[in-house]
Amino acid sequence: MRVFVDGREIELSPGANLSDAIGKSGAYIAPGAIVGMVKGRGEKSRQTNSYWLNTTKGKLRIELLDSELQSIWHESVDRIIGSTVRWSSADGVAFGPFSSKISFSRDAQEYSRWEVVLGAAGFDRENTQIIFIRRRHTAAYGTPIDGGVVGHIVGGKNTLDRLATGDRIEGIEPIVEWQEITEKQATLDQSLPLEEGMEIFTAVDAELDENAPLGAEFFLALTREGTLKVDALSSSYISSDQLLREPMVFENREPRLEGAVTVRTAGRGLGRIFVYKKDRTSSPGHSVIARILSGMDMIKLAGPGQKITINVRPERIMLLGSSLKDALTQMQSKGIEAQAEGYQGEDAVVVKQDPGTTMAILKGKKVLLHGMPSSRMVAISLFDDLAPKTLDYFRHVTGLKERPLGPLPVYFVYENTLLFKPDIDATSYKELLPENKPTGPVPAGSIAVSNTVSKKVGMVGIKLAEDKRYGPSGEKFEATNIIGRVLEPEKLKDVQEGETIYIMEVR
Repeated sequence: MRVFVDGREIELSPGANLSDAIGKSGAYIAPGAIVGMVKGRGEKSRQTNSYWLNTTKGKLRIELLDSELQSIWHESVDRIIGSTVRWSSADGVAFGPFSSKISFSRDAQEYSRWEVVLGAAGFDRENTQIIFIRRRHTAAYGTPIDGGVVGHIVGGKNTLDRLATGDRIEGIEPIVEWQEITEKQATLDQSLPLEEGMEIFTAVDAELDENAPLGAEFFLALTREGTLKVDALSSSYISSDQLLREPMVFENREPRLEGAVTVRTAGRGLGRIFVYKKDRTSSPGHSVIARILSGMDMIKLAGPGQKITINVRPERIMLLGSSLKDALTQMQSKGIEAQAEGYQGEDAVVVKQDPGTTMAILKGKKVLLHGMPSSRMVAISLFDDLAPKTLDYFRHVTGLKERPLGPLPVYFVYENTLLFKPDIDATSYKELLPENKPTGPVPAGSIAVSNTVSKKVGMVGIKLAEDKRYGPSGEKFEATNIIGRVLEPEKLKDVQEGETIYIMEVR
């Protein structure tokens, strides 16, 4: 029996299952990641409600709403071709005139950016115009009583702002999409039987964009366990929310072509990662950070809650938490000049690297490493199921969302309590409502964050001995959110105020 694994032909015995094919191919599947299976391929055309409008300044892609105005559009489309700009303002731009059978009212309506409107100029059907809305406003355009919105601009949005008097619509093309006909599934069950000619997909290969070094590092952090988790999807993309609400700067504006990976850098969905299944235009809120080189079938097969095995190139250079000796050796093997500063004893570990991004290190071929004694690197375990919202704050202020090691500056030491004041003040935008409050004595080694009941909200604390009255951050139990425990409490017994310890999460 012949099957194909990631495009490579594999011969198997009759009755073989998915596990047999994966084993023979040598493909690696990350723990908990899906495998894609496709049986049979074909294509058929599908008429859509989308159109390209070719103007003298570029293309606009519009998508019609399912409304009665569709019939007016279809009857008028040939007359719309050749129409010129009637007027242009900050509110919108109108092309016309052309005749139509549109009904109209004299009432003002409210319109939003990107809407496409049909209206009778001067309340005369012979002077119908098509209006592309540039900003939210209220106006009377001689539209039907429901507002006259026939569709929305979904592509070529940059063109809208460039249109002016003298421009014209030179052509209108209906968009025909080709729809694959396949029997396909994404599965975790490797005992499934195979059939002749089946295609099997195991992983996605991605390449980082050198024009977006910070965004590339963000993507490396999101995929550091070798998987890409799908949290949502649409017809044009899948998205991952593993670093949702983490800030990221805009670096690289390009069209979002099939296979493009972007990060949302502003507005709702900040920090969300998108992988595109269909071409879309560039956006000022989406920075292109990587591209899928192979495995697009996996992107198209995956659904919400599923994980995809992903290989990202170049590999991440993340030395935090490594022994200084091993880090220097690793950099030498890659042809990168590495210098060390700070503590450099036999037990030195790396707690800082400069530059901080993989792409910058590879470009400059050098890196500066800062060492500290391993006694100041402390392993911790965190309670995701019990305090998810508090841990969102904690990982954010310590950097553990994106790095394996995070700093905790020692603020105050007394009795068996250590208090830490994070470098990042996030209490104004991260929620710290009461969560996982102690119900009995607090065990030694407990880690906590002061919640909104406390005047010192956001303070982090560790208890070195059991306490029946106060939590690790020095607060009464109602002001204490327990988030985890220290696995190496003996390292904290001689910690002094003004020091910085580094924590490493053990999963």
